Amino acid sequence: MKYELYYWPEIQGRGEYVRLALEEAGAAYLDVARGSGGSGAMMRLMRQGATPPFAPPFLKAGKLVIGQTANILLYLGARHGLAPKTEAGRLWVHQLQLTITDLVLEIHDTHHPLGPSLYYEDQKAPAKKRTEDFWDERVPKYLGYFEGLLKDNGGSYVTGRRITYVDLSVFQIVEGLRYAFPKRMKAFEKKTPSLVSLRDRVAARPKIKAYLESERRIAFNEQGIFRCYKELDA
Repeated sequence: MKYELYYWPEIQGRGEYVRLALEEAGAAYLDVARGSGGSGAMMRLMRQGATPPFAPPFLKAGKLVIGQTANILLYLGARHGLAPKTEAGRLWVHQLQLTITDLVLEIHDTHHPLGPSLYYEDQKAPAKKRTEDFWDERVPKYLGYFEGLLKDNGGSYVTGRRITYVDLSVFQIVEGLRYAFPKRMKAFEKKTPSLVSLRDRVAARPKIKAYLESERRIAFNEQGIFRCYKELDA
């Protein structure tokens, strides 16, 4: 089966967490909206069927159409060896992914604290305050949590010796924060050596390395979740 991934063609965004899982799994997939007429097909599919997805990303797997990043990863993880085999283990990894989902929203709100309907230029002052609070309070809490998990289990990955889709998502978080806040992240990484090691370990995996060096990996840009505004990285 060849999967069909539907997400905006210009950005990594939330779709990137799904792309990383598909790449690590070596799964055949089509990034539909990046092809000719793909965006139109994506919008049409959102209006069809008994269970239409609310928004991208969503994945078409045979007759299934699965929405929400964490839900897609729950499905893929069980089928491609990127999640534990036990129910308790799968739920634990899903729980961790939902925590990452919360973090992703908070990252987005650093540059759009008043909402996505306004341009960044219309909310610079609130964004500056939100960013300060984010780095003072939220980053230590979130990244400290995953740093603690890595140290406590003594394994190479968040849940132990085997990689899961959560490790791929943590990699993306580290990469994104390095892009959006290079100065702040460089200083903060001294507190999270295990996360840095995890990032390097994931980047070195053959399939991920090949993906990162390919044209399939969309570059970070100021349309996505991770945006680099120098005034927020002061």
